[in-house]
Parts: sequence; structure tokens; C-alpha cells
Amino acid sequence: MRSHKSIRGVTVLLAFGALLSFSSALYAQRTNPRLIARAEQITGDRFPVTTSTRMGVTVLAVKTPSPEVLAAIDKGFDELFAVARRHGYRNRLNFGDYTVFIARADRNKDSTGQYSPDIAVPAGQYAGGYYDQGGFIYAAGMVLAYNPSAFVFAEHERDFTRISNVVRYEGEHIILYYNDRPLYEKTADHSKGGGHPILQ
Repeated sequence: MRSHKSIRGVTVLLAFGALLSFSSALYAQRTNPRLIARAEQITGDRFPVTTSTRMGVTVLAVKTPSPEVLAAIDKGFDELFAVARRHGYRNRLNFGDYTVFIARADRNKDSTGQYSPDIAVPAGQYAGGYYDQGGFIYAAGMVLAYNPSAFVFAEHERDFTRISNVVRYEGEHIILYYNDRPLYEKTADHSKGGGHPILQ
């Protein structure tokens, strides 16, 4: 009997593993290969883990995100969609519209020593400015694409409220792109000043 139970348990585990692989493959198929290539180019990472939040945001990550991280992503979008509706915006207000990449942090503390998992991204329009670290800047997050709507942020082990804030703030750019192009044009480039939250 013991070995029979053991074999059944292994069979169930193998079936569950196959289901997870199948589910991961389905998410990967829905994710634009060019979008994945862009995320890999920007971060220098590979994203072997594909999953989704409870509310349906597609998540690609360097390693399996914790339930707290996934919940923080949903919370950030919840807050973003609420403020967007207050402004009368209607486009891109569905969790399923978004893909989030979770990259390896290039630093875990900012210049003041505060916990701040950030990614190093090309300086671009920030070159030569205050944030330029020699051809790159440290960013809490970065919009990767507007269609499909996607952005990237760094892995967090704590301070999950910060994840919710990054999700809301990066998401603001996408919401504005689809709902208020003049305000988007004014606020898309932080190198000229301004910051988040854009929408109050």
C-alpha cells in the first residue's frame, strides 16, 4: 500500500508539473517575442518564468515571484485604474492589457543607503545630466512598450508597497498615452523635470 500511495503521489506531482509547464507555455505564446527580446536587451537578463497575477496581469521574471510580489502588482494597477477613472479615462483599464517583467536588481540601495532595488538602463535623454552614471541611469522601472503595454522593474525581497508604487507610476505613462496624449507628451520625459504621481 505504501508504495502504491507513493506512486500515485508522484503521478499527481508529474501531472501538476506538466500542467504548470503547459500554462507557462500558453502565457509565453501570448507574449510578443520582440517584447521579450527588448526586455532582455535592456536588462541583460533572461526571463524563464512566466505566470500571471490573480487579476490577470502577465508576469515574466528571472525567478518565480512570491505571492506578495504578485499581490503588490495587482494593488498598483488597482490604484492606477481608480485614479484613471476619476479623470474620465477609459482605455487600457484592464489587468489583462499589461505585461510586467521582473528583472534582477542592479543595485539594492540608493545613494543615501535606503533600500531601493533598481535596474540600470541606458541614459538616453538623461545623458550628461544629474542622473547619468556613465552612460546609464538607475531606474525603479521603465516602460518597454505601449502596444503591447509593458514595463519592467527590479526584484524586491521586501517593501512591497514600493512595487505597487512603481506599477502605478510606470502605468501612468501608458494610461496617458492612450487617454491624454498632450499630458503624456508633457510628462513622458522626466529629464526635463517632473515626477510621479502625475495623476492625483
